[in-house]
Amino acid sequence: MAKDRPELELDRELSDLPPELRWREWMRRIEAVLFASASPVPREDLARVVGQAASVELLVEDLAADLEGRAFEIARVTGGWMFRTRAAYAPAIRAAADVGNQFLDLSEFDVAVLAAIAYHQPITRDGLKDIFGKEISRDLIGRLHSRNLIGTGPKSPRRGAPYTFVTTEQFLVAFGLESLHDLPDREQLEDAGVVG
Repeated sequence: MAKDRPELELDRELSDLPPELRWREWMRRIEAVLFASASPVPREDLARVVGQAASVELLVEDLAADLEGRAFEIARVTGGWMFRTRAAYAPAIRAAADVGNQFLDLSEFDVAVLAAIAYHQPITRDGLKDIFGKEISRDLIGRLHSRNLIGTGPKSPRRGAPYTFVTTEQFLVAFGLESLHDLPDREQLEDAGVVG
C-alpha cells in the first residue's frame, strides 16, 4: 500500500493517551486503513500506523471481535488483511446492487480447471489436457485470465516452449485463501467426494 511514500507526521506512540484509549485509537487506525484499501494490507503497512510495541495481530484480533454480528468481517488473505462482506449477505447484495462481474459465476468445470492449475502450477495446456482427458479451450483460459484468476507462469528457456499457467493473488482473494498452502489436501478432497 504505502511502498515508497515518505513517512508522514503521525504520532504513532500516542503516549499522551491512557493505555486503553491508545489501544482503541490504534484499532481505529487499522480499521481506517483496511476500509480504504481494495486489496489485502500486509502487516508491515499496518505497523506504520501504530506504536512500535503494539501487536498488529492482537489489534486486528480485537477489531475482528468488535465486528462480530456485523455484515462484514476482517479476513486474512495473501499475507495481509482485508474487509469483506460475510457470505450470508451475498444474496442481499445481488438483489439490491448491480455488482456486474464482481461475482465469479464459474461453472464446475471452470473451478476444476482452476483447482488443477492451483495444485499443479506451473502447468501447460498439455498438462491440463492430461488431467482432464480433453483439450482445454483457449476461451476458458482467456476467461480465467481476464478475471485475473490465472496468469502466465515461467517458460522453459528453449525456443518454442509452451506457456505455463499459475494462479494469481486475485485467485487467493476470490477464494479466501491466505496462501496456496491453505488449499485442501488430496485426502480432504477425496473425503468430500470431489475427486476419486
